[in-house]
Amino acid sequence: MRWDGQAVGADDGALPGLERAGLARLGLVRSVKTPEFAGVTFHEVMSKSALSKVPAASRMPFGWTVNPYRGCSHACRYCTSPDTLVMMADGRQKPIRDLRVGERIVGTESRGKYRRYVQTEVLAWWATRRPAHRVTLADGTEIVASGDHRFLVSGRGWKHVASALPGDAQRPYLTTNNSLMGFGTGPRPSVLELPESSPEYRRGYLTGMIRGDGMLFEKNYERPGRTGRVTHFRLALVDAEALERSTEYLALEGIRVHRRPFSPATPARRPMDAIHTARRADYRAIRSIIDWPVNPSVEWKRGFLAGIFDAEGSCSRGILRIANKDEEILSRTSGAMDALGISNVRERAREGGVATIRVIGGMSARQRFFRTTRPAISRKLGILGTAVKTSCDLRVVSVEDLGFEQEMIDITTGTGDFIANGVVSHNCFARPTHEYLDLDAGKDFDSEVVVKMNVDQVLRAELAKPSWRREPVALGTNTDPYQRAEGRYRLMPGIIGALADSGTPFSILTKGTLLRRDLPLIAEAAQRVEVGLGVSLAFVDDELQQAVEPGTPTPRARLDLIRAVRAAGLPCGVMVAPVLPWLTDSRDHLRRLLDAVADAGATGVTVVPLHLKPGTREWYLQWLERDHPRVVAGYERVFARGTYALEAYRQWLWDRVQPLLDERGFGSSGHRARSGATGRFHDELRPHDEGDYPAGSIVEPTGGALPGMSPDGAGLEVAGAGVEQVLF
Repeated sequence: MRWDGQAVGADDGALPGLERAGLARLGLVRSVKTPEFAGVTFHEVMSKSALSKVPAASRMPFGWTVNPYRGCSHACRYCTSPDTLVMMADGRQKPIRDLRVGERIVGTESRGKYRRYVQTEVLAWWATRRPAHRVTLADGTEIVASGDHRFLVSGRGWKHVASALPGDAQRPYLTTNNSLMGFGTGPRPSVLELPESSPEYRRGYLTGMIRGDGMLFEKNYERPGRTGRVTHFRLALVDAEALERSTEYLALEGIRVHRRPFSPATPARRPMDAIHTARRADYRAIRSIIDWPVNPSVEWKRGFLAGIFDAEGSCSRGILRIANKDEEILSRTSGAMDALGISNVRERAREGGVATIRVIGGMSARQRFFRTTRPAISRKLGILGTAVKTSCDLRVVSVEDLGFEQEMIDITTGTGDFIANGVVSHNCFARPTHEYLDLDAGKDFDSEVVVKMNVDQVLRAELAKPSWRREPVALGTNTDPYQRAEGRYRLMPGIIGALADSGTPFSILTKGTLLRRDLPLIAEAAQRVEVGLGVSLAFVDDELQQAVEPGTPTPRARLDLIRAVRAAGLPCGVMVAPVLPWLTDSRDHLRRLLDAVADAGATGVTVVPLHLKPGTREWYLQWLERDHPRVVAGYERVFARGTYALEAYRQWLWDRVQPLLDERGFGSSGHRARSGATGRFHDELRPHDEGDYPAGSIVEPTGGALPGMSPDGAGLEVAGAGVEQVLF
């Protein structure tokens, strides 16, 4: 549906506790609902101010902040099964569970009369648990996804897997009259579950490759006084991928080959390298390997087709062919395709006796060939630029509610879609991020989001005032600026530009991997002003992270984000927050987390313990009673005085974390521990049945920088008595 067509009526969508007049005072333009953000209402306002003064009582190391959103649009539900195959940009397919942020995959976009396959990037990846539905298509393709997931239907646009729940707004959903767009996978054959490079597969590959493109030479010679025999093997190719695979497979057979340049590049041809050996034992071993087997196995056939395709195959203009004039090779090729269920025909021989085996059945058959045989040469596999046309039967046969929840995975891409099990699949428009405990106090924060549509213009006007002294500005201290809605509204580029143009230093703290989108802009800004980037990462264990922060980026995704920031030439601090007593403050957990952070290249670390505000406190303790009842008594003592953990606890935590930071090169300069700790604290707060109390830590910068401000810690000065909390 069109975003502009989702305005809510005059009596609908008001923020809880605000009458229509209250929204009007906020500068309300309209309230919007859309299926892309199920369960969320966006209240688009024309803000009168952008800069917010941080209260001195907060004891923050910055005086100003900008929050383009009020509320957080997380809790995305679009997701598919972890084993769903995603089409990569090089034409290969990979299970969605194995994708990484930053990888290049295939999406689609409309160009002229057709939607075409284009390259896009994985901007975010996350896992969650959702009720599972199975969509079965007429060609045998099966896709397991959540009911909220959407697929592209021929002539009908995007449709959800299942209808809306009772009480929710109606939405388009799949029926048996629909046909999906793409090429499908067909029934998944059992051969796909076999090892990718078994001994039989390797021998089949070498047979196809060497018989198709190799040279085996053997000749007797006579010289004065003696006779002998010369043997030689050579394989020369343009594509290094096939040479490297052949070298690897030969080595596994005990055959060592040498590599050398074979022919230089010309205006019409790329350079070629060759592998070779003249050892008689190697020659005989190769001859033995490529002997035609009497009863070839399925794995041998898979390998043979991959090898002969790499050697003699092509795939251009949507036609996959394997050409040769050797009748045995042609017969074996066609027979192997028949055995693997790949439709093919033999074309009439050309002059010179060269005949062609052609795969028929459109892109679905070609992708089945690639997926089943796994050729090495990437350039022959690509589909970028081709039109999204359906040549196989992708009619929806059934949509089943499987009756259970399972792990589901979704991604965010630059095009807003990806190819899942061969069909065009919608994804969450942007990553659900920044689900910090201190702000997850109720449904309203999740489902009612105020969007300051003109925040960049207002900010520029405020920064241009003569009274503005270019004090540091922090983003991400209240709500994540790279939350889900940012993918739609794109407010951050304007904010970054306004701050940099005015000479104002700034920092960004986020969990959202959508930050990658703006790294070039931030790097440019860093040439003019001090810029700090911080990533929040409190967990190293996926299971606990998903239990506490459901729907947020995994630890792996956030570590990859840190690497991307550093690769862009920018500093990146890490906020280890919040540290949870008895759950994430053990030496083992902190050690593993800090090791991972150091390995990712972080330039600084700040460790902050949990604090529990009213509203959050009740929710969090209820969760503890359900999932971790043995630690509830300890929490009641640690937080006996209210929102913040006892000062003695914080000191004890600092004593634990300081040596861990020093060991990893983060150091303790510019940090100090608070006074008043007691060595008896361990015994006083130990639960009677818990054994050794796992401790945590707090780092309190008192003269350093915001996380990530610069590698040496220079930059924004921290005022006051040090950081004791972070506004999540």
